[in-house]
Amino acid sequence: MQNDLIKRSDIIWLGVSSAVTGALVGGLLLGLGLSLAGNGQPIGLLFILPAAPVAGGAGWWLATRQAKRFG
Repeated sequence: MQNDLIKRSDIIWLGVSSAVTGALVGGLLLGLGLSLAGNGQPIGLLFILPAAPVAGGAGWWLATRQAKRFG
């Protein structure tokens, strides 16, 4: 019989992987948007404005998906 208790390393991995994924997605959108806006293309604002909510959504989605494994 396997022990199904959640270990501390599982919780740490869930938090770190969710945070890194969210930061990478948000940073990519922000970088693309700033690059476009800096070159005088106003379409860059369409990348800058949703960068934080999309990053948070990606991290939340990954965290909930991983949490279902333990619950």
